[in-house]
Amino acid sequence: MLFGATDGPGDIIAVVRGPEREMTVWRKDKLAGLWINAESMTYTNVPSFYAVASSRPLDEVLSPGAASLYRIGTANLRLQSKPPLTGERVQRFAKALVEEQQRSGLIANETGKIAFLGERLFRATFAFPANVPTGSYLVEVFLAKDRDVVGGQTTPLRVEKVGIDAEVSDFARRDAALYGAIAVLTALVAGWLASLPFRGV
Repeated sequence: MLFGATDGPGDIIAVVRGPEREMTVWRKDKLAGLWINAESMTYTNVPSFYAVASSRPLDEVLSPGAASLYRIGTANLRLQSKPPLTGERVQRFAKALVEEQQRSGLIANETGKIAFLGERLFRATFAFPANVPTGSYLVEVFLAKDRDVVGGQTTPLRVEKVGIDAEVSDFARRDAALYGAIAVLTALVAGWLASLPFRGV
């Protein structure tokens, strides 16, 4: 839940961006009756989470130029291929990457709604899926008038694991070999226990 107050009249846009990471998109093709990875494209600046909320539809609040300048909206993410390339193939793979992230809930499918609680106070709700990566996020809030940005503020947001998830994650990072051995042993024991009911058959 995001709360804030404006300095003056205008529309509010809020953007939550996760840490950028490198991701590879694969295109599968059928060969001899089998589906195999046939082609790939790697992008270096993919946000691990991305969501936008606005007090009105974005195309009414911002001009295309302003939205592009401040990278507001999934169409303005400007994903960078590795190595840097241009053309229809790069755009096609970038579109597929965004769609896959949307299915995972890591890039929002739709623009959220910002509600005003009076003349200056506003509120927005962002949903974070269970698989959201940890790290340092940025919450950017823009004040827009006449279809342009006239003010803004950026606030850091730390996303971390808590409770047993955090303890297991820390243990896996700290003692990777021991964690791997325990995982293998647990799988072996689970398989052995699952086979017991069938031993007398």
